Amino acid sequence: MLTSPLVSWILQGLKGAREGLRHVMPSADSLRRAFALEGTEGLTQEELALLERLAKAVVRRRMATPAIMFLESLIPLSYIGSQVMHFLRPFMTFLFSQEEYDRLSHLLERRSTLERLIETIKRLEKE
Repeated sequence: MLTSPLVSWILQGLKGAREGLRHVMPSADSLRRAFALEGTEGLTQEELALLERLAKAVVRRRMATPAIMFLESLIPLSYIGSQVMHFLRPFMTFLFSQEEYDRLSHLLERRSTLERLIETIKRLEKE
């Protein structure tokens, strides 16, 4: 069966859109984490280093106060905020690699991580 170039082009676009949605749409695992109770597990050294790096970038740009206000307002909506990060992913890869950015967005789904980030920003701002 022969298809016209237009139909072929549309099918390619639909295939690309489906692939792109995998990065934006929440997976079953992320939905499970969204509605789970806050865990008591600690952060790994890599995760702590990633949060420290983000806090240093905020303080270096003298954006500590607006960042703290923004993060404190996001604490009740931490999962939604992390999903916004998935949306902003193409714009943020100049600060972090894609792997680091994905890890950071998963970290920020937990309220305890947001609180840790706020504490780190406050500590670095005082130094």
